[in-house]
Amino acid sequence: MEKALDSVGVELSTDSVVEVLQRFHLEEKIAFRFFMWAGQQENYAHEAKAYNLMMDILSSTKYKVKQFRIICDMLEYMKRNEKNVVPVDVLLLILRRYTEKHLTHVQKFAKKKKIRVKTQPEINAFNLLLDALCKCSLVEYAEAMCKRVKNKIKLDGNTYNILFFGWCRVRDPKQGMKVLEEMIQIGHTPDNFTYNTAIDTFCKAGMVTEAAELFEFMRTKGSTISSPTAKTYAIMIVALVQNDRMEECFKLLGHMINSGCLPDVTTYKEFIEGMCLAGKVEQAYKFLEEMGNKGFPPDIVTYNCFLKVLCDNKKSDEALRLYERMIEVGCFPSVQTYNMLISMFFELGDPDGAFETWHEMDKRGCAQDTDTYCVMIDGLFDCNKVEEACFLLEEVVDRGLKLPYRKFDSFLMQLSVNGNLKAIHKLSEHMRKFYNPSMARRFAQNQKQISRSLRVK
Repeated sequence: MEKALDSVGVELSTDSVVEVLQRFHLEEKIAFRFFMWAGQQENYAHEAKAYNLMMDILSSTKYKVKQFRIICDMLEYMKRNEKNVVPVDVLLLILRRYTEKHLTHVQKFAKKKKIRVKTQPEINAFNLLLDALCKCSLVEYAEAMCKRVKNKIKLDGNTYNILFFGWCRVRDPKQGMKVLEEMIQIGHTPDNFTYNTAIDTFCKAGMVTEAAELFEFMRTKGSTISSPTAKTYAIMIVALVQNDRMEECFKLLGHMINSGCLPDVTTYKEFIEGMCLAGKVEQAYKFLEEMGNKGFPPDIVTYNCFLKVLCDNKKSDEALRLYERMIEVGCFPSVQTYNMLISMFFELGDPDGAFETWHEMDKRGCAQDTDTYCVMIDGLFDCNKVEEACFLLEEVVDRGLKLPYRKFDSFLMQLSVNGNLKAIHKLSEHMRKFYNPSMARRFAQNQKQISRSLRVK
């Protein structure tokens, strides 16, 4: 290629070089070879525009891991030749692309001592580099860098947030608290997200005491905009429950209610799931009672969240007990409640329990929906109760219900295994109202391709 270009004898300009590079934007190897050839020609020298474009091409390629060294070399070359006019947005773009999936290469970038930026970058570029270093667990290096540039760049609240989260990431709460206190002294206010993320990180790392101390600091010394939210309380209460610190848990619950921090559906869900997964079912019931006494009775969504955890863990006795409690307090079960119970009974190999739940729906005046029929029919086929499953399929046709296509296809397969051609014909004619033949063919082809790919793997 180089020989062919030499024979052309064209006079190069920055605009012409940039135009050629743009045409080879997706062919980074050819673009780089042309770039290097052009840089060696007489009466021509690359300007910042060409360098910027070349670095953009190298940082956007799928081989960017291998090209990272070349970009560093280009920055070094530009520094030696006094071409220090690389825009901040270009450096930001390069850093962002490398930090998304290749954080280890940022570590190499940071440790490459021969690269020095004489003019200080904007604060957003500096924060981006700090964030990448902290995500690489190089928090000490990031903090040392902050101390070096503190007199040249005005650090903002985001800078301290990044450092604080970095220390939390490496499980060093003492250093994190120092950053937090310095941040407040300077006049920056930590936000709820910063506190919540740190508390959640400590709790997941088993550092519940440290999380509790940070929570207390947040509650007593934090500002109005950084006071604990329902989410913060949920994180702490679930962590205390999982560590058998029930007295602190209910004390914190009292603080939550007294402060006017109202629990929402998400908060209830996190409380209940956390307690049930920790095996604290009795405490979960006590929590519901406590909230009800305080004037926050749980609704059907909350009970369904509770029931889902019990059904997923196949705790049928507790699930039925919760169902009875719902009725006692006047919270009438929804169709989702019954669907979860039916599914649980089939998973336990108890079709009689599923039938009782089905009849209970009729008694309570709760109409079965499409999901209810799908769960029942699936379960009956699995229990080899083909006659009962076919009877319900007839009800689907009579009621004019639209089955999801995957379920429709699954039921046809079950019927074909049992040789029930009459039921196949009747169900197919019914579903023709909702799905046309071309869609059926496309679905069959997709399933065939998926099957082939799995066999290849």
